[in-house]
Amino acid sequence: MFKLPATPRTNSSHSSSENTAVPEPLPARNTDGAGGRPRSRTVGHEAAQLQAAVQNAKEKQDIAGEGLENRNVLPDGRVVLTEEEAYSKLGFSFPTWKKWTILSVIFAIQCSMNLNSSLYANAVGQLATHFSISEQAVRVGQMDFLIAYAFGNELWAPWSEELGRWPILQLSLFLVNIWQIPCALAPNFGTMVVCRLLGGLSSAGGSVTLGMIADMWSPEEQQFAVAFIVFSSVGGSVLGPIFGGIIETHLDWHWNFWIQLIVGVTVQAVHFFFVPETCARVLLDREAKRLRESGEDNVWGPSEIEKNRFAPRKILTIWLRPFSMLLFEPIVLFLSLLSGFSDALIFTFLQSFSPVFEQWNFSVEMQGVAFVTIAIGYCIAYISFIPFIWKQRNQLRKDPHSLQPEARLYWLLYTAPLEPIGLFGFAWTSLGPAHHVHWIAPMIFAAMIAIANYAIYMATIDYMIQAYGPYSASATGGNGFARDFLAGIAAMYSVPLYTNLGPYSLEWASTLLGCISVLVTIPIFVFYFHGPAIRARSKFAQEIGQKHEHLVAETKLPTGQA
Repeated sequence: MFKLPATPRTNSSHSSSENTAVPEPLPARNTDGAGGRPRSRTVGHEAAQLQAAVQNAKEKQDIAGEGLENRNVLPDGRVVLTEEEAYSKLGFSFPTWKKWTILSVIFAIQCSMNLNSSLYANAVGQLATHFSISEQAVRVGQMDFLIAYAFGNELWAPWSEELGRWPILQLSLFLVNIWQIPCALAPNFGTMVVCRLLGGLSSAGGSVTLGMIADMWSPEEQQFAVAFIVFSSVGGSVLGPIFGGIIETHLDWHWNFWIQLIVGVTVQAVHFFFVPETCARVLLDREAKRLRESGEDNVWGPSEIEKNRFAPRKILTIWLRPFSMLLFEPIVLFLSLLSGFSDALIFTFLQSFSPVFEQWNFSVEMQGVAFVTIAIGYCIAYISFIPFIWKQRNQLRKDPHSLQPEARLYWLLYTAPLEPIGLFGFAWTSLGPAHHVHWIAPMIFAAMIAIANYAIYMATIDYMIQAYGPYSASATGGNGFARDFLAGIAAMYSVPLYTNLGPYSLEWASTLLGCISVLVTIPIFVFYFHGPAIRARSKFAQEIGQKHEHLVAETKLPTGQA
Protein backbone atom coordinates (compact mmCIF):
# COMPACT_ATOMS: atom_id res chain seq x y z
CA MET A 1 0.00 0.00 0.00
CA PHE A 2 1.29 3.39 -0.96
CA LYS A 3 1.10 6.39 1.31
CA LEU A 4 -0.45 9.55 0.05
CA PRO A 5 2.26 12.17 -0.32
CA ALA A 6 1.93 15.13 1.99
CA THR A 7 0.81 18.33 0.37
CA PRO A 8 2.71 21.46 1.43
CA ARG A 9 0.67 23.65 3.68
CA THR A 10 2.27 26.96 2.86
CA ASN A 11 4.56 28.63 0.40
CA SER A 12 8.14 27.56 0.87
CA SER A 13 9.20 31.22 1.02
CA HIS A 14 7.29 31.73 4.29
CA SER A 15 9.22 31.79 7.52
CA SER A 16 8.58 29.22 10.20
CA SER A 17 6.62 31.76 12.23
CA GLU A 18 4.30 32.34 9.29
CA ASN A 19 3.77 28.64 8.89
CA THR A 20 2.68 28.23 12.51
CA ALA A 21 -0.75 29.44 13.55
CA VAL A 22 -0.35 31.24 16.92
CA PRO A 23 -3.58 32.17 18.76
CA GLU A 24 -3.66 35.89 19.37
CA PRO A 25 -4.28 36.89 23.01
CA LEU A 26 -7.02 39.23 24.00
CA PRO A 27 -5.84 42.87 23.90
CA ALA A 28 -4.76 44.30 27.20
CA ARG A 29 -6.85 46.99 28.81
CA ASN A 30 -5.56 50.38 27.65
CA THR A 31 -6.21 53.28 29.99
CA ASP A 32 -4.54 55.98 27.86
CA GLY A 33 -3.09 57.45 30.97
CA ALA A 34 -4.55 57.64 34.44
CA GLY A 35 -7.88 59.07 33.50
CA GLY A 36 -8.37 57.53 30.06
CA ARG A 37 -11.39 55.36 29.25
CA PRO A 38 -10.67 51.70 28.98
CA ARG A 39 -10.82 50.32 25.40
CA SER A 40 -13.86 48.11 24.78
CA ARG A 41 -13.01 44.41 25.18
CA THR A 42 -15.55 43.54 22.48
CA VAL A 43 -14.10 46.00 19.99
CA GLY A 44 -10.59 44.72 20.70
CA HIS A 45 -11.65 41.11 20.28
CA GLU A 46 -13.37 41.88 16.95
CA ALA A 47 -10.23 43.63 15.74
CA ALA A 48 -8.18 40.57 16.65
CA GLN A 49 -10.61 38.33 14.82
CA LEU A 50 -10.50 40.56 11.75
CA GLN A 51 -6.71 40.55 11.78
CA ALA A 52 -6.64 36.74 12.08
CA ALA A 53 -9.13 36.41 9.24
CA VAL A 54 -7.05 38.65 6.98
CA GLN A 55 -3.91 36.66 7.83
CA ASN A 56 -5.75 33.40 7.14
CA ALA A 57 -6.98 34.68 3.78
CA LYS A 58 -3.45 35.73 2.80
CA GLU A 59 -2.12 32.29 3.69
CA LYS A 60 -4.86 30.60 1.66
CA GLN A 61 -4.04 32.84 -1.28
CA ASP A 62 -0.37 31.89 -0.99
CA ILE A 63 -1.25 28.22 -0.78
CA ALA A 64 -3.54 28.47 -3.81
CA GLY A 65 -0.88 30.31 -5.75
CA GLU A 66 1.70 27.71 -4.94
CA GLY A 67 -0.68 24.87 -5.85
CA LEU A 68 -1.45 26.48 -9.19
CA GLU A 69 2.22 26.88 -9.97
CA ASN A 70 2.81 23.18 -9.32
CA ARG A 71 -0.24 21.95 -11.22
CA ASN A 72 -0.45 20.99 -14.88
CA VAL A 73 -2.13 24.01 -16.47
CA LEU A 74 -2.90 24.08 -20.19
CA PRO A 75 -2.52 27.27 -22.29
CA ASP A 76 -6.30 27.69 -22.31
CA GLY A 77 -6.32 27.75 -18.49
CA ARG A 78 -7.68 24.26 -17.87
CA VAL A 79 -6.04 22.36 -15.02
CA VAL A 80 -5.22 18.69 -15.70
CA LEU A 81 -5.58 16.42 -12.70
CA THR A 82 -2.41 14.40 -12.05
CA GLU A 83 -1.80 11.15 -10.20
CA GLU A 84 -0.06 12.98 -7.36
CA GLU A 85 -3.08 15.22 -6.76
CA ALA A 86 -5.59 12.35 -6.74
CA TYR A 87 -3.33 9.68 -5.31
CA SER A 88 -5.84 8.51 -2.70
CA LYS A 89 -8.35 7.72 -5.47
CA LEU A 90 -6.02 5.46 -7.47
CA GLY A 91 -5.33 1.75 -7.26
CA PHE A 92 -1.90 2.42 -5.73
CA SER A 93 -3.55 3.57 -2.51
CA PHE A 94 -5.93 0.60 -2.18
CA PRO A 95 -5.42 -1.26 1.11
CA THR A 96 -3.45 -4.49 0.83
CA TRP A 97 -6.48 -6.71 1.45
CA LYS A 98 -8.36 -5.02 -1.38
CA LYS A 99 -5.48 -5.37 -3.82
CA TRP A 100 -5.16 -9.08 -3.15
CA THR A 101 -8.92 -9.63 -3.28
CA ILE A 102 -8.92 -8.11 -6.76
CA LEU A 103 -5.88 -10.16 -7.71
CA SER A 104 -7.52 -13.37 -6.48
CA VAL A 105 -10.50 -12.77 -8.77
CA ILE A 106 -8.13 -12.05 -11.66
CA PHE A 107 -6.35 -15.32 -10.79
CA ALA A 108 -9.63 -17.19 -11.27
CA ILE A 109 -10.34 -15.36 -14.56
CA GLN A 110 -6.89 -16.21 -15.90
CA CYS A 111 -7.38 -19.87 -14.95
CA SER A 112 -10.74 -19.85 -16.75
CA MET A 113 -9.24 -18.42 -19.93
CA ASN A 114 -6.44 -20.99 -19.99
CA LEU A 115 -8.90 -23.77 -19.16
CA ASN A 116 -10.75 -22.87 -22.38
CA SER A 117 -7.61 -23.51 -24.39
CA SER A 118 -6.50 -26.78 -22.76
CA LEU A 119 -9.74 -28.64 -21.94
CA TYR A 120 -10.62 -28.95 -25.64
CA ALA A 121 -7.87 -31.59 -26.10
CA ASN A 122 -9.92 -34.08 -24.10
CA ALA A 123 -12.81 -33.84 -26.56
CA VAL A 124 -10.72 -34.59 -29.66
CA GLY A 125 -11.55 -38.31 -29.85
CA GLN A 126 -15.27 -37.82 -29.24
CA LEU A 127 -15.49 -34.97 -31.78
CA ALA A 128 -13.67 -37.04 -34.40
CA THR A 129 -16.18 -39.86 -33.95
CA HIS A 130 -19.21 -37.57 -33.87
CA PHE A 131 -18.30 -35.56 -37.00
CA SER A 132 -16.63 -38.50 -38.80
CA ILE A 133 -13.34 -36.69 -39.34
CA SER A 134 -9.74 -37.42 -38.32
CA GLU A 135 -8.42 -36.47 -34.90
CA GLN A 136 -5.76 -34.31 -36.56
CA ALA A 137 -8.53 -32.31 -38.28
CA VAL A 138 -10.33 -31.88 -34.94
CA ARG A 139 -7.16 -30.31 -33.47
CA VAL A 140 -7.68 -27.35 -35.80
CA GLY A 141 -10.24 -26.17 -33.25
CA GLN A 142 -7.53 -26.04 -30.59
CA MET A 143 -4.97 -24.44 -32.87
CA ASP A 144 -7.20 -21.63 -34.13
CA PHE A 145 -8.35 -20.79 -30.58
CA LEU A 146 -4.77 -20.39 -29.33
CA ILE A 147 -3.55 -18.42 -32.34
CA ALA A 148 -6.62 -16.17 -32.18
CA TYR A 149 -6.03 -15.84 -28.41
CA ALA A 150 -2.52 -14.54 -29.20
CA PHE A 151 -3.95 -11.78 -31.39
CA GLY A 152 -6.90 -11.15 -29.07
CA ASN A 153 -4.58 -10.26 -26.22
CA GLU A 154 -3.05 -7.47 -28.28
CA LEU A 155 -6.33 -6.23 -29.76
CA TRP A 156 -7.98 -5.76 -26.35
CA ALA A 157 -5.03 -4.15 -24.54
CA PRO A 158 -5.24 -0.55 -25.88
CA TRP A 159 -8.97 -0.38 -25.22
CA SER A 160 -8.44 -1.29 -21.57
CA GLU A 161 -6.09 1.70 -21.30
CA GLU A 162 -8.67 4.05 -22.78
CA LEU A 163 -12.01 2.72 -21.55
CA GLY A 164 -10.93 0.98 -18.35
CA ARG A 165 -10.08 -2.54 -17.26
CA TRP A 166 -13.49 -3.38 -15.80
CA PRO A 167 -15.72 -2.88 -18.89
CA ILE A 168 -13.18 -4.51 -21.20
CA LEU A 169 -12.86 -7.62 -19.03
CA GLN A 170 -16.63 -7.83 -18.66
CA LEU A 171 -17.14 -7.53 -22.41
CA SER A 172 -14.39 -10.06 -23.11
CA LEU A 173 -15.78 -12.61 -20.65
CA PHE A 174 -19.30 -12.09 -21.97
CA LEU A 175 -18.24 -12.73 -25.59
CA VAL A 176 -16.12 -15.75 -24.69
CA ASN A 177 -19.09 -17.24 -22.83
CA ILE A 178 -21.43 -16.52 -25.72
CA TRP A 179 -19.21 -18.41 -28.18
CA GLN A 180 -19.22 -21.48 -25.92
CA ILE A 181 -22.93 -21.99 -26.63
CA PRO A 182 -22.69 -22.62 -30.41
CA CYS A 183 -19.63 -24.81 -29.74
CA ALA A 184 -21.67 -27.00 -27.40
CA LEU A 185 -24.55 -27.15 -29.89
CA ALA A 186 -22.48 -27.24 -33.09
CA PRO A 187 -24.34 -29.05 -35.91
CA ASN A 188 -21.10 -29.44 -37.89
CA PHE A 189 -17.38 -29.05 -37.34
CA GLY A 190 -17.21 -25.85 -39.40
CA THR A 191 -19.34 -24.13 -36.75
CA MET A 192 -16.93 -25.39 -34.10
CA VAL A 193 -13.88 -23.97 -35.89
CA VAL A 194 -15.45 -20.56 -36.45
CA CYS A 195 -16.77 -20.19 -32.90
CA ARG A 196 -13.46 -21.34 -31.38
CA LEU A 197 -11.70 -18.73 -33.51
CA LEU A 198 -14.10 -16.02 -32.30
CA GLY A 199 -13.70 -17.21 -28.71
CA GLY A 200 -9.93 -16.80 -28.96
CA LEU A 201 -10.21 -13.31 -30.43
CA SER A 202 -12.63 -12.37 -27.66
CA SER A 203 -10.18 -13.33 -24.91
CA ALA A 204 -8.51 -10.30 -23.33
CA GLY A 205 -6.08 -12.48 -21.39
CA GLY A 206 -2.81 -11.49 -19.80
CA SER A 207 -2.44 -8.09 -21.43
CA VAL A 208 -5.28 -6.70 -19.32
CA THR A 209 -4.50 -8.65 -16.14
CA LEU A 210 -0.87 -7.52 -16.13
CA GLY A 211 -2.11 -3.99 -16.75
CA MET A 212 -4.18 -4.23 -13.57
CA ILE A 213 -1.03 -5.11 -11.63
CA ALA A 214 0.61 -1.97 -12.99
CA ASP A 215 -2.46 -0.01 -11.83
CA MET A 216 -1.94 -1.05 -8.20
CA TRP A 217 1.82 -1.54 -7.75
CA SER A 218 4.93 0.30 -8.92
CA PRO A 219 7.47 -1.72 -10.97
CA GLU A 220 9.71 -1.99 -7.91
CA GLU A 221 6.86 -3.41 -5.81
CA GLN A 222 4.87 -5.62 -8.17
CA GLN A 223 6.98 -8.81 -8.25
CA PHE A 224 4.78 -10.72 -5.80
CA ALA A 225 1.69 -9.80 -7.82
CA VAL A 226 3.32 -10.75 -11.13
CA ALA A 227 4.43 -14.10 -9.69
CA PHE A 228 0.85 -14.76 -8.54
CA ILE A 229 -0.71 -13.98 -11.93
CA VAL A 230 1.92 -15.96 -13.83
CA PHE A 231 1.07 -18.88 -11.53
CA SER A 232 -2.59 -18.57 -12.57
CA SER A 233 -1.64 -18.49 -16.25
CA VAL A 234 0.46 -21.65 -16.27
CA GLY A 235 -1.74 -23.32 -13.66
CA GLY A 236 -4.87 -22.77 -15.71
CA SER A 237 -3.34 -24.59 -18.68
CA VAL A 238 -2.82 -27.74 -16.61
CA LEU A 239 -6.30 -27.74 -15.06
CA GLY A 240 -7.73 -28.84 -18.42
CA PRO A 241 -5.96 -32.20 -18.68
CA ILE A 242 -6.27 -32.90 -14.93
CA PHE A 243 -10.07 -32.67 -14.99
CA GLY A 244 -10.43 -33.41 -18.69
CA GLY A 245 -9.82 -37.11 -18.22
CA ILE A 246 -12.76 -37.36 -15.80
CA ILE A 247 -15.01 -35.34 -18.12
CA GLU A 248 -13.97 -37.42 -21.14
CA THR A 249 -14.67 -40.69 -19.31
CA HIS A 250 -18.08 -39.89 -17.83
CA LEU A 251 -19.62 -37.20 -20.12
CA ASP A 252 -20.06 -36.64 -23.84
CA TRP A 253 -18.26 -33.93 -25.79
CA HIS A 254 -21.05 -31.35 -25.34
CA TRP A 255 -20.21 -31.12 -21.64
CA ASN A 256 -16.64 -30.17 -22.45
CA PHE A 257 -18.02 -26.80 -23.57
CA TRP A 258 -20.85 -26.55 -21.05
CA ILE A 259 -18.31 -26.84 -18.24
CA GLN A 260 -16.18 -24.13 -19.85
CA LEU A 261 -19.30 -21.97 -19.97
CA ILE A 262 -20.20 -22.65 -16.32
CA VAL A 263 -16.72 -21.70 -15.16
CA GLY A 264 -16.72 -18.61 -17.41
CA VAL A 265 -20.09 -17.34 -16.18
CA THR A 266 -19.05 -17.88 -12.56
CA VAL A 267 -15.83 -15.87 -12.82
CA GLN A 268 -17.61 -13.15 -14.79
CA ALA A 269 -20.22 -12.79 -12.03
CA VAL A 270 -17.56 -12.64 -9.32
CA HIS A 271 -15.65 -10.02 -11.32
CA PHE A 272 -18.83 -7.99 -11.83
CA PHE A 273 -19.58 -7.72 -8.11
CA PHE A 274 -16.16 -7.69 -6.45
CA VAL A 275 -13.65 -5.98 -8.75
CA PRO A 276 -13.65 -2.17 -9.10
CA GLU A 277 -12.03 -0.14 -11.85
CA THR A 278 -8.26 0.19 -11.43
CA CYS A 279 -7.05 2.05 -14.55
CA ALA A 280 -5.43 5.31 -13.40
CA ARG A 281 -6.58 7.35 -16.41
CA VAL A 282 -10.20 6.35 -15.92
CA LEU A 283 -10.09 7.02 -12.18
CA LEU A 284 -8.52 10.44 -12.76
CA ASP A 285 -11.29 11.29 -15.23
CA ARG A 286 -13.91 10.26 -12.66
CA GLU A 287 -12.29 12.32 -9.92
CA ALA A 288 -12.03 15.36 -12.20
CA LYS A 289 -15.72 15.07 -13.01
CA ARG A 290 -16.55 14.83 -9.29
CA LEU A 291 -14.46 17.92 -8.55
CA ARG A 292 -16.27 19.88 -11.28
CA GLU A 293 -19.61 18.86 -9.84
CA SER A 294 -18.45 20.04 -6.41
CA GLY A 295 -17.49 23.49 -7.71
CA GLU A 296 -13.96 23.23 -9.17
CA ASP A 297 -15.09 23.95 -12.70
CA ASN A 298 -11.64 24.09 -14.27
CA VAL A 299 -10.28 20.63 -13.39
CA TRP A 300 -10.15 17.99 -16.14
CA GLY A 301 -8.97 14.40 -16.42
CA PRO A 302 -6.16 13.31 -18.75
CA SER A 303 -8.48 11.57 -21.22
CA GLU A 304 -10.93 14.47 -21.29
CA ILE A 305 -8.39 16.86 -22.78
CA GLU A 306 -7.15 14.51 -25.49
CA LYS A 307 -7.94 15.32 -29.08
CA ASN A 308 -8.66 12.51 -31.53
CA ARG A 309 -8.61 10.08 -28.66
CA PHE A 310 -9.78 7.17 -30.79
CA ALA A 311 -8.05 8.15 -34.01
CA PRO A 312 -7.49 5.02 -36.15
CA ARG A 313 -3.83 5.88 -36.67
CA LYS A 314 -3.23 6.16 -32.93
CA ILE A 315 -4.95 2.84 -32.20
CA LEU A 316 -3.05 1.17 -35.05
CA THR A 317 0.25 2.45 -33.67
CA ILE A 318 -0.55 1.01 -30.24
CA TRP A 319 -1.63 -2.29 -31.76
CA LEU A 320 1.52 -2.62 -33.86
CA ARG A 321 3.98 -1.69 -31.10
CA PRO A 322 4.09 -5.17 -29.46
CA PHE A 323 4.83 -6.77 -32.82
CA SER A 324 7.43 -4.13 -33.61
CA MET A 325 9.19 -4.72 -30.30
CA LEU A 326 8.95 -8.48 -30.79
CA LEU A 327 10.72 -8.23 -34.14
CA PHE A 328 13.25 -5.44 -33.55
CA GLU A 329 14.09 -5.59 -29.82
CA PRO A 330 16.59 -8.44 -29.28
CA ILE A 331 15.70 -8.76 -25.60
CA VAL A 332 11.98 -9.07 -26.34
CA LEU A 333 12.56 -11.38 -29.32
CA PHE A 334 14.83 -13.97 -27.72
CA LEU A 335 13.18 -14.03 -24.30
CA SER A 336 9.73 -14.27 -25.92
CA LEU A 337 10.92 -17.17 -28.08
CA LEU A 338 12.23 -18.87 -24.95
CA SER A 339 8.97 -18.26 -23.10
CA GLY A 340 6.89 -19.31 -26.11
CA PHE A 341 8.87 -22.49 -26.60
CA SER A 342 8.38 -23.43 -22.95
CA ASP A 343 4.63 -22.91 -23.20
CA ALA A 344 4.51 -24.94 -26.40
CA LEU A 345 6.12 -27.79 -24.47
CA ILE A 346 3.16 -27.97 -22.11
CA PHE A 347 0.70 -28.25 -24.99
CA THR A 348 2.97 -30.83 -26.60
CA PHE A 349 2.81 -32.77 -23.33
CA LEU A 350 -0.97 -32.74 -23.54
CA GLN A 351 -0.49 -35.21 -26.37
CA SER A 352 2.65 -37.05 -25.25
CA PHE A 353 1.39 -38.02 -21.79
CA SER A 354 -1.26 -40.34 -23.24
CA PRO A 355 1.04 -42.62 -25.30
CA VAL A 356 3.77 -42.48 -22.65
CA PHE A 357 1.64 -43.52 -19.66
CA GLU A 358 -0.48 -45.98 -21.64
CA GLN A 359 2.61 -48.18 -21.45
CA TRP A 360 1.92 -48.55 -17.71
CA ASN A 361 -1.79 -49.23 -18.45
CA PHE A 362 -2.94 -45.83 -17.17
CA SER A 363 -6.62 -45.22 -17.86
CA VAL A 364 -7.82 -41.93 -19.36
CA GLU A 365 -8.61 -40.64 -15.87
CA MET A 366 -5.22 -41.69 -14.51
CA GLN A 367 -3.49 -39.99 -17.45
CA GLY A 368 -5.18 -36.80 -16.34
CA VAL A 369 -4.04 -37.37 -12.76
CA ALA A 370 -0.47 -37.69 -14.07
CA PHE A 371 -0.62 -33.99 -14.91
CA VAL A 372 -0.75 -33.24 -11.19
CA THR A 373 3.04 -33.61 -11.28
CA ILE A 374 3.22 -30.57 -13.55
CA ALA A 375 0.99 -28.64 -11.14
CA ILE A 376 3.32 -29.63 -8.32
CA GLY A 377 6.26 -28.34 -10.35
CA TYR A 378 4.49 -25.01 -10.79
CA CYS A 379 3.86 -24.77 -7.05
CA ILE A 380 7.51 -25.50 -6.26
CA ALA A 381 8.65 -22.85 -8.74
CA TYR A 382 6.23 -20.25 -7.36
CA ILE A 383 7.35 -20.84 -3.78
CA SER A 384 11.03 -20.75 -4.80
CA PHE A 385 10.63 -17.19 -6.10
CA ILE A 386 9.23 -15.78 -2.85
CA PRO A 387 12.48 -15.39 -0.85
CA PHE A 388 14.27 -14.16 -3.97
CA ILE A 389 11.62 -11.48 -4.59
CA TRP A 390 11.56 -10.49 -0.92
CA LYS A 391 15.31 -9.93 -0.86
CA GLN A 392 15.27 -7.83 -4.04
CA ARG A 393 12.32 -5.73 -2.94
CA ASN A 394 13.91 -4.85 0.38
CA GLN A 395 17.10 -3.84 -1.42
CA LEU A 396 15.19 -1.63 -3.88
CA ARG A 397 13.36 0.08 -1.03
CA LYS A 398 16.69 1.09 0.45
CA ASP A 399 18.17 2.20 -2.87
CA PRO A 400 16.14 2.19 -6.12
CA HIS A 401 19.39 2.38 -8.11
CA SER A 402 21.06 -0.61 -6.47
CA LEU A 403 19.81 -3.25 -8.93
CA GLN A 404 19.92 -3.39 -12.71
CA PRO A 405 16.89 -4.94 -14.49
CA GLU A 406 19.10 -7.95 -15.24
CA ALA A 407 18.97 -8.86 -11.54
CA ARG A 408 15.44 -10.10 -12.24
CA LEU A 409 16.97 -12.92 -14.31
CA TYR A 410 19.27 -14.19 -11.55
CA TRP A 411 17.10 -17.05 -10.31
CA LEU A 412 16.45 -18.08 -13.91
CA LEU A 413 20.15 -18.91 -14.32
CA TYR A 414 19.55 -21.87 -11.99
CA THR A 415 16.02 -22.89 -12.96
CA ALA A 416 16.10 -22.59 -16.78
CA PRO A 417 18.61 -25.50 -17.18
CA LEU A 418 15.96 -27.74 -15.63
CA GLU A 419 14.10 -27.55 -18.95
CA PRO A 420 16.63 -29.42 -21.11
CA ILE A 421 17.50 -31.70 -18.17
CA GLY A 422 13.81 -32.50 -17.72
CA LEU A 423 13.26 -33.11 -21.42
CA PHE A 424 16.21 -35.45 -21.80
CA GLY A 425 15.21 -37.27 -18.64
CA PHE A 426 11.56 -37.50 -19.70
CA ALA A 427 12.65 -38.78 -23.09
CA TRP A 428 14.61 -41.78 -21.90
CA THR A 429 12.37 -42.68 -18.99
CA SER A 430 9.52 -42.96 -21.52
CA LEU A 431 10.81 -46.42 -22.50
CA GLY A 432 8.16 -47.96 -20.31
CA PRO A 433 7.95 -51.01 -18.07
CA ALA A 434 9.47 -53.20 -20.80
CA HIS A 435 12.79 -51.59 -19.93
CA HIS A 436 12.18 -51.80 -16.16
CA VAL A 437 11.42 -48.06 -15.81
CA HIS A 438 8.97 -47.04 -13.10
CA TRP A 439 6.17 -44.63 -14.01
CA ILE A 440 7.28 -42.16 -11.34
CA ALA A 441 10.50 -41.41 -13.28
CA PRO A 442 8.96 -39.51 -16.22
CA MET A 443 6.69 -37.71 -13.78
CA ILE A 444 9.67 -36.39 -11.82
CA PHE A 445 11.27 -35.06 -15.00
CA ALA A 446 7.92 -33.57 -16.07
CA ALA A 447 7.84 -31.65 -12.77
CA MET A 448 11.33 -30.32 -13.54
CA ILE A 449 10.10 -29.06 -16.91
CA ALA A 450 7.17 -27.36 -15.14
CA ILE A 451 9.53 -25.62 -12.70
CA ALA A 452 11.56 -24.27 -15.63
CA ASN A 453 8.43 -23.25 -17.56
CA TYR A 454 7.07 -21.19 -14.67
CA ALA A 455 10.46 -19.64 -13.92
CA ILE A 456 11.00 -18.67 -17.56
CA TYR A 457 7.61 -17.00 -17.87
CA MET A 458 7.90 -15.24 -14.51
CA ALA A 459 11.47 -13.98 -14.93
CA THR A 460 11.07 -12.81 -18.54
CA ILE A 461 7.86 -10.91 -17.74
CA ASP A 462 9.42 -9.40 -14.62
CA TYR A 463 12.56 -8.38 -16.51
CA MET A 464 10.61 -6.74 -19.34
CA ILE A 465 8.46 -4.76 -16.91
CA GLN A 466 11.56 -3.37 -15.23
CA ALA A 467 13.57 -2.81 -18.43
CA TYR A 468 10.83 -1.20 -20.55
CA GLY A 469 8.79 0.82 -18.04
CA PRO A 470 5.77 2.42 -19.74
CA TYR A 471 6.42 0.25 -22.80
CA SER A 472 6.31 -2.90 -20.67
CA ALA A 473 2.74 -3.64 -21.79
CA SER A 474 3.97 -3.86 -25.37
CA ALA A 475 7.06 -5.85 -24.40
CA THR A 476 5.11 -8.36 -22.32
CA GLY A 477 2.45 -8.36 -25.03
CA GLY A 478 5.06 -9.71 -27.43
CA ASN A 479 5.96 -12.33 -24.85
CA GLY A 480 2.34 -13.41 -24.43
CA PHE A 481 1.82 -13.42 -28.20
CA ALA A 482 4.78 -15.77 -28.70
CA ARG A 483 3.55 -18.13 -25.97
CA ASP A 484 0.02 -18.46 -27.33
CA PHE A 485 1.03 -18.51 -31.00
CA LEU A 486 3.67 -21.23 -30.57
CA ALA A 487 1.33 -23.21 -28.32
CA GLY A 488 -1.29 -23.07 -31.06
CA ILE A 489 1.15 -24.47 -33.60
CA ALA A 490 2.19 -27.15 -31.09
CA ALA A 491 -1.39 -28.42 -31.04
CA MET A 492 -0.92 -29.53 -34.65
CA TYR A 493 2.60 -30.99 -34.67
CA SER A 494 2.72 -32.70 -31.25
CA VAL A 495 0.92 -35.95 -32.14
CA PRO A 496 2.74 -36.49 -35.46
CA LEU A 497 6.02 -35.66 -33.70
CA TYR A 498 5.48 -38.35 -31.06
CA THR A 499 4.26 -41.02 -33.51
CA ASN A 500 6.39 -40.70 -36.68
CA LEU A 501 10.02 -40.89 -35.59
CA GLY A 502 10.54 -44.62 -35.75
CA PRO A 503 10.47 -47.39 -33.12
CA TYR A 504 11.67 -45.00 -30.38
CA SER A 505 9.43 -42.15 -31.47
CA LEU A 506 8.44 -41.14 -27.92
CA GLU A 507 12.05 -40.92 -26.83
CA TRP A 508 13.46 -39.15 -29.88
CA ALA A 509 10.67 -36.57 -29.95
CA SER A 510 11.43 -35.38 -26.41
CA THR A 511 15.17 -35.58 -27.14
CA LEU A 512 14.70 -33.28 -30.12
CA LEU A 513 12.80 -30.82 -27.93
CA GLY A 514 15.57 -31.05 -25.34
CA CYS A 515 18.20 -30.11 -27.94
CA ILE A 516 16.13 -27.11 -29.02
CA SER A 517 15.68 -26.04 -25.41
CA VAL A 518 19.47 -25.90 -24.95
CA LEU A 519 19.68 -23.39 -27.79
CA VAL A 520 16.82 -21.19 -26.60
CA THR A 521 18.10 -20.99 -23.01
CA ILE A 522 21.50 -19.62 -24.05
CA PRO A 523 20.16 -16.01 -24.43
CA ILE A 524 19.29 -15.98 -20.70
CA PHE A 525 22.98 -16.03 -19.80
CA VAL A 526 23.84 -13.55 -22.57
CA PHE A 527 21.25 -11.04 -21.33
CA TYR A 528 22.15 -11.50 -17.70
CA PHE A 529 25.83 -10.72 -18.21
CA HIS A 530 25.58 -8.33 -21.19
CA GLY A 531 22.07 -6.92 -20.76
CA PRO A 532 23.15 -3.32 -19.97
CA ALA A 533 25.18 -3.11 -23.18
CA ILE A 534 22.28 -4.54 -25.21
CA ARG A 535 19.78 -2.16 -23.63
CA ALA A 536 22.11 0.76 -24.37
CA ARG A 537 21.47 0.15 -28.07
CA SER A 538 17.69 0.02 -27.62
CA LYS A 539 15.78 3.26 -28.22
CA PHE A 540 12.96 2.12 -25.92
CA ALA A 541 15.24 1.06 -23.07
CA GLN A 542 17.34 4.25 -23.37
CA GLU A 543 14.25 6.41 -23.06
CA ILE A 544 13.06 4.42 -20.06
CA GLY A 545 16.46 4.63 -18.38
CA GLN A 546 16.49 8.41 -18.64
CA LYS A 547 12.93 8.72 -17.37
CA HIS A 548 13.63 6.37 -14.48
CA GLU A 549 16.64 8.40 -13.38
CA HIS A 550 14.57 11.59 -13.46
CA LEU A 551 11.62 9.98 -11.67
CA VAL A 552 13.71 8.62 -8.81
CA ALA A 553 15.40 11.98 -8.36
CA GLU A 554 12.26 14.12 -8.52
CA THR A 555 9.33 12.19 -7.07
CA LYS A 556 8.57 12.26 -3.38
CA LEU A 557 6.11 9.37 -3.40
CA PRO A 558 6.87 6.83 -0.67
CA THR A 559 7.37 3.21 -1.53
CA GLY A 560 4.25 1.06 -1.62
CA GLN A 561 3.52 -2.25 0.01
CA ALA A 562 2.59 -5.52 -1.58
